[in-house]
Amino acid sequence: MSIQTKSNLTGWAFISIACIMIFIFYFYPMIQALLLSFKSGKGMNLEFVGFDNYVRLFTDTTFIAALKNTMLYLVIQVPVMILFALFISVLLNSSNLKFKGFFRTAIFLPAVTSLVAYSVIFKYLFGTDGLINQMLMKLHLMNTPIEWITDPFWAKVTIIIAITWRWTGYNMIFYLSSLQNIDNSIYEAARIDGASATRQFFGITIPLLKPIILFTSITSTIGTLQLFDEVVNITKGGPGNSTLSISQYIYNLSFKYSSDFGYAATVSYSIVIIIIILAFLQFKLAGDDK
Repeated sequence: MSIQTKSNLTGWAFISIACIMIFIFYFYPMIQALLLSFKSGKGMNLEFVGFDNYVRLFTDTTFIAALKNTMLYLVIQVPVMILFALFISVLLNSSNLKFKGFFRTAIFLPAVTSLVAYSVIFKYLFGTDGLINQMLMKLHLMNTPIEWITDPFWAKVTIIIAITWRWTGYNMIFYLSSLQNIDNSIYEAARIDGASATRQFFGITIPLLKPIILFTSITSTIGTLQLFDEVVNITKGGPGNSTLSISQYIYNLSFKYSSDFGYAATVSYSIVIIIIILAFLQFKLAGDDK
């Protein structure tokens, strides 16, 4: 046995346990869920139904409502969050800013808070008698309290505000670390050539951050399509199904309604298909053909 072969076998020996665990806890459940999506029935009494579950998606009004809500969150919240994170990271990267460590920690802190804890806090903050309404009324910005939780429109706004607050700092860290790796000489050369701060931002910063922007856009898209905790804890999907997300609908199909694990698996794989399509489109829009 050659030294190269021994080295390869040693390497595989070290990663074999990790590979086995990944297969058992990631790939095996994914395969089983895919097989389960072709079955239907109550509880564990499942029968093979082929593509009937996938056909059912197109006529399921609750799924369509959840899909519309989730896509609305995605279209509005993700771009707003990305822009906020990018803007804040540029400010925090300024050499003239004092107390950088404090501001970076304060903005990133929401990303490490408990999803359930912050969702419950937002529910009370945006309640009819909550702090937000009290402040708006004291500032004479409105005469009557806004029904943040019980009105379909404002309930969606509350969810979008909550997830934007939670994840902006998380994405900001990626941009900030990338900005610190950009050579200052590039900006110095641009200033010598007479480029304004705005021109430097769109001509230097944005192009150099393109891979990170693509990465955060895709991860944020995946996270939003899997939105669950905020909806369940703040609005419970209501009023009606006006804030219901796809992930909450999967939970309801599995544990709240009369259990239909086969159809729940089908709905979960609809998220996979949507993620693949959107990720492909984002790669194309970013001009990344790799």
